[in-house]
Amino acid sequence: MNLEILKHQLVPKHEILSSKEKREVLKKFNIEKEKLPRISVSDSVVKVIGAKPGDLIRITRKSPTSGKAIYYRFVVEG
Repeated sequence: MNLEILKHQLVPKHEILSSKEKREVLKKFNIEKEKLPRISVSDSVVKVIGAKPGDLIRITRKSPTSGKAIYYRFVVEG
């Protein structure tokens, strides 16, 4: 896999959450994982970080107004 993609200035930080972190996020937002926005297992960054269907990913983007913005994506097939 090409790790260089993670260094590109337009690619935000992607992290696979642990089982514990995943439970905490779902509880915090009182949501089922299937209701979260999805990201495909075939996405280039998902492949590079080794995420699998069922994983929850935290994406941290730079924000001009708040400094950083955190998004969550549920990894799915296809």
